[in-house]
Amino acid sequence: MAQTYTDLTVSRDPSTQREALLRILSAAAFLVFFQTYLVAPLIPALAVEFHASTNLLGMLVPAYMLPYGISTLFYGPLSDRVGRKPVILTLLVMMVVTTVGVATAGTVHQMLAWRILGGVATGGIVPIALALLGDLFPYAERGRPIGWMFGAMAGGMAFGSSVGAFLNPIIGWRKEFLITAFLSGITLAFAVRLRHSFESKLPQHPLSAGALISGYMNLFSDPRAAKGYIYVLLNGIFHSGVFSWLGLYFSQRYHLGDEGIGLALLGYGIPGMLLGPIIGHVADRYGRKRIIPLGIVVAAVSAAALIPRSPLLVRPLIIAALSLGYDMSHPLLTGIITSVNPARRGLAMGMNAFVLFSGFGLGTLIFEVVLRSGFTISLAVFAAAQLCLGFLAIPLFSGEDSSVGDQLHTVQMVSSGD
Repeated sequence: MAQTYTDLTVSRDPSTQREALLRILSAAAFLVFFQTYLVAPLIPALAVEFHASTNLLGMLVPAYMLPYGISTLFYGPLSDRVGRKPVILTLLVMMVVTTVGVATAGTVHQMLAWRILGGVATGGIVPIALALLGDLFPYAERGRPIGWMFGAMAGGMAFGSSVGAFLNPIIGWRKEFLITAFLSGITLAFAVRLRHSFESKLPQHPLSAGALISGYMNLFSDPRAAKGYIYVLLNGIFHSGVFSWLGLYFSQRYHLGDEGIGLALLGYGIPGMLLGPIIGHVADRYGRKRIIPLGIVVAAVSAAALIPRSPLLVRPLIIAALSLGYDMSHPLLTGIITSVNPARRGLAMGMNAFVLFSGFGLGTLIFEVVLRSGFTISLAVFAAAQLCLGFLAIPLFSGEDSSVGDQLHTVQMVSSGD
């Protein structure tokens, strides 16, 4: 007996409910990335407070990102099995708890432990939210909502990296994390109120190790998906590698304190926060084949522009351009991934998050290794690699346009084989 799967069924008024849900999911994405990037610019200050080396404190970034990425490999398929709603709500609760834990850490090692738990706890929020948007919005309209999500993430990066450093001398980093936990609790409350907006009837996919491995291997057997994942990984390595060490860059090169670092990094995330939905809408209308390569090249040129010394006032503009490059590339790559297997969208987005956050974690570590030769060499190496990636993207993504939609609109699944 066959079971037909199309898209997620929204209760009540679909258009109104999904727009309200989009705002809540965007708020959750903002808070996830706010507390993620709250740490990076605080590394110099935390090193002084905890009497630890900047190299050890630098581990706070990958300590969160690597567990985050790994955990998504389970949360994505779990959402395919039991539904998006219970997984997202549970993870929002866990985000509140672990964020409070970071705020109460008394040593570097306690903070590292809470960051690891935080990565595991929040690993499914954004990817499952993106899978949910893929369920709710057809491919031809998906750029705008994904743009909202990535605009929120970019805003989280911007305010986490800038306001976080700026407020540290005023209220202290512990209160910043406590405020983040409080706001996460409010977001959870609104998500609970809207829980009927994402009721879903999903096919029952098995969660055995063999089934998961088989599902992930099938993803990479699709050339379009494999190409997208490779670019997500390499793009993540570049952006995290450069961004994670910008606080130290401004501290060493310009001798800035927390407030100065916060102001210098203010431009990161602002383009995505303001232009994310617009970039997504343009991609829906004109295709992704031009915007993705251009975004990668813009990011490479921006990193190279950080090498020569220039007036400090110019630096926030360069940082904003670096952010714009991310906003023009990664959300559109994610849009491609949401369409590769609609029947297993949670699994596909789990792998997307795993690849991205693995890239984020690896980028921080790789840049730290190259950084032993100085910022000039490190930035030059990363910029050159990203530039090559951008030029290669021109032929590789030439087939991506607005007419490319979900490869499977209706999937026939045999109940006895689940």
